[in-house]
Amino acid sequence: MKEFHLHLVSDATGETINSVARACVIQFDDVRPIEHFWNLVRTDRQLDLVLEGIRDNHGLVMFTLVDETLRRRLQDFCREMQVPCIPVLDPLINALAVFLGVESQRQPGRQHVLDAEYFSRIDAVDFALSHDDGQSNWDLHEADVVLIGVSRSSKTPTCIYLANRGIKAANIPLVPGTPLPAEVDLLTRPLIVGLTKDPDRLVQIRRNRLKLLNQGESSSYADPELVRSEVQEARRLFSRRGWPVIDVTRRSIEETAAEIMMLLARRQSAKFSPEGKKT
Repeated sequence: MKEFHLHLVSDATGETINSVARACVIQFDDVRPIEHFWNLVRTDRQLDLVLEGIRDNHGLVMFTLVDETLRRRLQDFCREMQVPCIPVLDPLINALAVFLGVESQRQPGRQHVLDAEYFSRIDAVDFALSHDDGQSNWDLHEADVVLIGVSRSSKTPTCIYLANRGIKAANIPLVPGTPLPAEVDLLTRPLIVGLTKDPDRLVQIRRNRLKLLNQGESSSYADPELVRSEVQEARRLFSRRGWPVIDVTRRSIEETAAEIMMLLARRQSAKFSPEGKKT
């Protein structure tokens, strides 16, 4: 296992650079970064601490500083220390500036300003929490997305992830022998998506769940034949209703959410296309 020091320098919360760095590092086998996080770096004194850290632990530096003076100091220092220093957002910002024909504002933490979009995300998170696992169906029509699936098919975490993208998402469990809430039949606005999973994988997850709850594995909840029948019945329901279906067996939460967002975008595009536009 090859280890190396990785300095992540940001003038905001550091969420962006952390995500970018980890997405890159994961592409390499047998390496482990020793991460040094330097967030909210906006003054010379704060940058001094960063430079001391780089001097003590030579390694790759990735940064998202927008202040030109701080950027220049960091880059000059790294050049003297002969360590790589990468401005991860520069290529994207420069490309956007050229395409749009305007200059960027160079304002630290601008994506975290308390604007309408921010409060929309907070509202979406609150909606997801209050409409988890079939709760509060009386205002289900206000959702952007309704996820329906058998137990342990990643409905809740997917809803929370979508909510952090400003999408109001609710989820309803499919329980054997229990009909769907009547409100589902009245929905026209939300996109309804069925989630399914490989029965064998579902059995394994449910057995682990029962162990955590100190319940016996003999429960019908994790019975292989019953689970297989449950999944098949769910698929038949999705087919009858004409709902799009996503198999989450080998998908991460992010990948499932990305597929749902793509379905939403296609739906919105069709709504405003010449063929789908109402007259």
